[in-house]
Amino acid sequence: MTAFFDTNVLVYAFLDPEKRPQAIETLARGGVISAQVLNEFTNVARNKRQREWREIEAAVILIRERIPDVVPLTVDTHAAALILARDHSFAFYDALIVAAAIEAGCDTLYSEDMQHGRVIGGLTIRNPFRESPA
Repeated sequence: MTAFFDTNVLVYAFLDPEKRPQAIETLARGGVISAQVLNEFTNVARNKRQREWREIEAAVILIRERIPDVVPLTVDTHAAALILARDHSFAFYDALIVAAAIEAGCDTLYSEDMQHGRVIGGLTIRNPFRESPA
């Protein structure tokens, strides 16, 4: 199994004491992220969680050490996301996450923000924060 992590898993691991244990357990399984996930993490840490730049930079360094597979966003990713958003009613930035996960060859996408159990192109969305399994 190859996993892809949505931004919220990283946010909870680094910035949310309540959900940290489950997020860390999920990340410990290993997986892939995209440059978008790093960008969104940085934005949430700074603008929503009011963290200082030094703390954000340290967190990003740690993320990149623990998750060295960071896939880029390309024109092809963008094109695939447009189709996913259109055909599956995803918000565009969620569609970019799904497209990147599919392009990376992942079979699982860990995300709290998308429909648990949904399967798209061989990719299954799993919410690691659900209290009961689906």
